[in-house]
Amino acid sequence: MKRRCEFHDYRRTGIYHITLVLNDRRTQVLGRIVGDLNRDDDDPNGPHVALSAIGLMVQRELLNSISKYYSMVEIQDYVIMPDHVHFIAVVHRDVVSRNGHVTHLGHVIAGFKKGCNRLFWEMTGMERLTDGYVEGEKVPSKACSDRPPLFDSGYVDVMPLQSEQLEQQRQYIRKNPRMRLIRMSSSGGLRIQKGGVDTALTFPALHGYLERECDASQMDNGTWLMLKERLLDEGGKVGCNTYGHRSLLQKRLLPVVCHRKDKSLFERQKQRCLQAARDGAVLVSARIAKGEQDIMAAVMAQGSAVIIVLDNGFAEMYHPSEEKMQACLEGRLLFATPWHYRYHRRDEKISVAECKSMNCIVQALCRRRDDWWQYDE
Repeated sequence: MKRRCEFHDYRRTGIYHITLVLNDRRTQVLGRIVGDLNRDDDDPNGPHVALSAIGLMVQRELLNSISKYYSMVEIQDYVIMPDHVHFIAVVHRDVVSRNGHVTHLGHVIAGFKKGCNRLFWEMTGMERLTDGYVEGEKVPSKACSDRPPLFDSGYVDVMPLQSEQLEQQRQYIRKNPRMRLIRMSSSGGLRIQKGGVDTALTFPALHGYLERECDASQMDNGTWLMLKERLLDEGGKVGCNTYGHRSLLQKRLLPVVCHRKDKSLFERQKQRCLQAARDGAVLVSARIAKGEQDIMAAVMAQGSAVIIVLDNGFAEMYHPSEEKMQACLEGRLLFATPWHYRYHRRDEKISVAECKSMNCIVQALCRRRDDWWQYDE
């Protein structure tokens, strides 16, 4: 979760969405989520975080200490959540410390966390180990290093490049308490569930499928080993983690895969899918091809249920948009992924072998070939 843009110079101006997480997220020492989901976010009684004393300290440090030491850094939208912090940092000019040294955003964040650590230790009775001394007497450095920091090492940053991206990030920050309260209020559908999904797809079977479906340039032994390492292994079969109500897996499942050879028949395929969904079937797709995206969007628009197979695993802090979260809560949407999580750039393209793997897994989940729409009436 410590993402960086490898080509960006963090000494320069820019707008950043920064996320910091607690060293021990189970403690949730920064506060608790309270409020009424039926109230607006700007209503005092709407969803919000009731900050603890430690949370209030972090808020003061965020709003005062960073600009005190780095006047070129402005903190705008922010939210202190029980176990993490989001904020928009606007760097108006090159980052320079008060003594005139050119530095970068990482040092700014490190300084903020260092100040929070010192105050956190004081508030929790660990201040006696400050600077390697206990009541005036020097102690071994290991004793000082044993004090737990408030925040985990590193940070996550998102750099909005366009105005609409920036507004999306602002809305994400503002809605964080509401999204958390929705998840807390659900009966279990709004959480990641690991394993326990029977795809019935063995690794030798998937390997054979890929050898048949891919060209030699798209599928060699090295590619297969990479895929196998990334895929979830559950007793020799491809496993899946999910987000949403798994009850959808018990219904009649139909795969949605669009092939170039069937392009002239797309409208027929779409109408067959829509009708099947109206009749109670759950459509399953990896939404790779444009046609698949079109069909799945139309199915959701008519209020029918779908299962979406993702091209990456769930990150630690994963949760979808408010609209999709509501669909999960209502039992109309389930996310499934056969992959371990890995960070990849937004512009990184998915390989043919990965696409074919997901289409095979979609059919395995449904226990049905993807050309069903041509024959079933």
